Amino acid sequence: MSPDEYCQQKAAQSGSSFYYSFLFLPPERRRAITALYAFCREVDDTVDECTDEAVARTKLVWWRKEVRAMFEGEPTHPVMRALQVHLSVYQLEEKYLQAIIDGMEMDLNQTRYLDYPAMTRYCWHVASVVGILSASIFGATRPETLLYAEKLGHAFQLTNIIRDVGEDARKGRIYLPINELQQFNVTAADLLNARHSENFENLMRFQVARAQKAYDEAFALLPAEDRRAQRPGLIMAAIYRTLLSEVERDGYHVLKQRISLTPIRKLWLAWKTYVRG
Repeated sequence: MSPDEYCQQKAAQSGSSFYYSFLFLPPERRRAITALYAFCREVDDTVDECTDEAVARTKLVWWRKEVRAMFEGEPTHPVMRALQVHLSVYQLEEKYLQAIIDGMEMDLNQTRYLDYPAMTRYCWHVASVVGILSASIFGATRPETLLYAEKLGHAFQLTNIIRDVGEDARKGRIYLPINELQQFNVTAADLLNARHSENFENLMRFQVARAQKAYDEAFALLPAEDRRAQRPGLIMAAIYRTLLSEVERDGYHVLKQRISLTPIRKLWLAWKTYVRG
């Protein structure tokens, strides 16, 4: 299996909505973004699938060294070998790849966030940085496009946090800010024990509204001349905003189930967004 084939398999197996946004890219850009996505999956799985925290930390140290080795021209992992050929073409910077690992390490260091600025810092590491790198691969000609991508990544992560409230709680993690739980009279125990209530619905209504606002703010930053190149991000946004609508329609029942869209619906949204340009 070649490095590109390894990355393709990693991306396809994940079933992520990101996969659908890659389908309409030219082959070279598709290979680059698939390699980047595979890297994110590898380091994320290091934390999520490893039950021994010490082992997870050791693996993240290894990944840091492997990123450094990639920029020095001597990577060993197939994902790094696949990504290496695209570094100079799309001006991908090491600091951003290391920042992604920092974000994964944050999941080992803390399970609660005091307020929205603290949660935003986490979102920047695990999502906004990915947005910046992705926009570079898609084709960004203006600095405003990278600001758009940074904001869009933040909106994506807010959506993930909303969708995965129950799943994360079962892992002992609560990303919703503590002061906002207090504001809506929802306790950490309510989330950990999957207690749905009117207070919880009000909390989630607030979270969804903020996520939708983040999408609007991101779109406002995207220069018209880069819009066609950035269609993969717009495809993802269409899928994720539809997911938010489903969460609302379902009455915010995210504590005991994971709301998702069918593959055919994701493909339809992807095609519709691509044709719309």
